[in-house]
Amino acid sequence: MAFFRGSALSLLQHSRMLASVKQSQAFSGNTRDFGNKIYRVPAATRLRERVATHPMFSASSSSESARKGSPPRQQHSPASWVERWLPTAARPYAMLARLDRPDAIWLYAWPCFWSIAIAAKKGELPDMKMLALFGLGSVVLRGVVCTVNDLLDRDIDKKVERTKSRPLASGALTPAQGFNFLVFQVLLWLGFLLQLNNRSLIVGTSWLVLFFSYPLMKRLTNWPQAFLGFSLGYGVFLGSAAVKESLDYSVLLPMNFAVICWAVLYDTIYAHQDRKDDIKAGVRSTAIMFGDNTKYWLSGFSSACISSLALTGYNAHLAWPYYPFLAAAAAQLAWQVSTVDLSDKSDCNRKFVSNKWFGAFVFGGILCGILTS
Repeated sequence: MAFFRGSALSLLQHSRMLASVKQSQAFSGNTRDFGNKIYRVPAATRLRERVATHPMFSASSSSESARKGSPPRQQHSPASWVERWLPTAARPYAMLARLDRPDAIWLYAWPCFWSIAIAAKKGELPDMKMLALFGLGSVVLRGVVCTVNDLLDRDIDKKVERTKSRPLASGALTPAQGFNFLVFQVLLWLGFLLQLNNRSLIVGTSWLVLFFSYPLMKRLTNWPQAFLGFSLGYGVFLGSAAVKESLDYSVLLPMNFAVICWAVLYDTIYAHQDRKDDIKAGVRSTAIMFGDNTKYWLSGFSSACISSLALTGYNAHLAWPYYPFLAAAAAQLAWQVSTVDLSDKSDCNRKFVSNKWFGAFVFGGILCGILTS
């Protein structure tokens, strides 16, 4: 009798053990072991953990890692066309020429386009072939300027958060590779100039000297943005010289001054992205010099730019459609100055990029003013 009682007890204990194992398996992945006890994790807690570790929410994971002292996960911006389409070996060169950020090319092209359009005969379209040629030339010239800038500033770029990942600053390219790429781009620029007349060849070659000097200005003066504007404004003389032999300075000089004022405005906004880093690195800029009064200065340069463009239209005898377009361009500048958050790097960059539309308004006004004259 005792034998049967002991067997029954052993069987009961075995059944309870199996039930415990099945319960543990049922809760597998949803439990936590604290000592010898098993606790079920609530569904809401499991959901929060899945969200926290999901790749889509890596930013929150990175901030949590930073609070705990562990290195944050690396964040990647959306791939540009350079990263998607070009061979790996060509990507650093394309990025050195800023081909992955093409918006700023318009800032080189618009002054040339304005002067080409205003040099056209009244009632006729500007030379479309010349516009296309200068469009390609602007791509090359912008690459030359960026390469020169990065070669001279590679040590400074290492100290600035926004620029430390550039090919020369990061070591993706050596200075020798950068210099060889610069020579290649200069030869392309000279090939572009050879498509123009002799006057344009002289003007275009001297234009390079200005751009080669520009990166040095941030070490010598508080007004490197004005020197950039003077360099970009030189394009109005090249564009006009390519269309006709004589230069009408009553039209081109106020247009040149307008470009200078415009460049000071948008490049000061751009420089506010790096203002704190530039102060530490000992780099000069109008963003540092203007300080808290930046918007007052930008309002003054905006007014000077529009006034000079109005004088340009008057001296060129442009018809009335030019002026509504100029009013739209003035509104675009006013919007930039009044709404830009100079402490927000992303907003500064958005306002900087928006200047391609200012150039488009002015070009549209010149085009309509010529066709209806």
